[in-house]
Amino acid sequence: MTLIFTALVPVFLTIALGALLRRILLKDPAHWAALEKLTYFVLFPALLVVSAVKADLSQVNVVAVAGALIGSVVVLSGLILIAHRPLISVLAADGPAFTSLFQGAVRWNTYIVLAVAGGLYGAAGITVAAIALVAMIPVVNVIAVLVLAAFSGRHPPTFAYVIGQLARNPYIWACSAGALLNATGFPVPKVVVEFGDILGRASLALGLLVVGGGLILDRLARPRMIVFASLGLKLLVKPAIAVGLGLLFGLAGTELMVVAITASVPSAPNGYVLARQMGGDAPLLAEILTVQILGAALTLPLVVAATKLLA
Repeated sequence: MTLIFTALVPVFLTIALGALLRRILLKDPAHWAALEKLTYFVLFPALLVVSAVKADLSQVNVVAVAGALIGSVVVLSGLILIAHRPLISVLAADGPAFTSLFQGAVRWNTYIVLAVAGGLYGAAGITVAAIALVAMIPVVNVIAVLVLAAFSGRHPPTFAYVIGQLARNPYIWACSAGALLNATGFPVPKVVVEFGDILGRASLALGLLVVGGGLILDRLARPRMIVFASLGLKLLVKPAIAVGLGLLFGLAGTELMVVAITASVPSAPNGYVLARQMGGDAPLLAEILTVQILGAALTLPLVVAATKLLA
């Protein structure tokens, strides 16, 4: 348990620093918009490419890790969509609000995943996490775009529209490039790998600061029921599904732990950008993200500790 908190505390301290900087030093929203773009389009894609290129796939049960995490996304997405009518009714939500509930439940914060996995398991944890992210990012983005198109009421979920949205996603391009380079064994010059590695390391700290800068603390006074519904689905139900599938697929040790971490971190800030672009309820998603980050400070150590007993 001490090791878990040792890895998690720096992550949450960095997020807290971002929230503090937003209020005392970098008060201009334009500063944070620029940092978000830098992280989203340059730094984090570099981390994904380099992590995929350097990953030793022979040391990881790729099929089982990817299967457990993709399976958890598909199962949870299916359950939410099957129950969408009663959820909308009970939670007094409209279509755009439902899309924020959905994104809050199925997405994950890649910065926190890599920071915690690296803190607990070093390079091995980063490798497993990178493989998991490369597998999950295309699946989650396709599902999220389809749900937003179907429920936001702004765009019909046509094939051309979905492809257009996905083609503009830098994470998908980075995952594809890294996977292709790894699979083909293309010799990437060491200086290029080191350059990408420097950018990638910067993405972890900056990404966590941006997460903290995006916290909307005044929304915590009276959170809506739909916020708690998304929190429960994301921080409790999804980890249970993922760990259960991981055990079913024979995962153990670091691989099972990284699956648990990936499934139990808060949702992703880039879902907010997608909500704004496609007509989702972006303010509600911001509220969900804020509450989840605070809630994960309690649930993430518990999920990691419980999984460690099983692993």
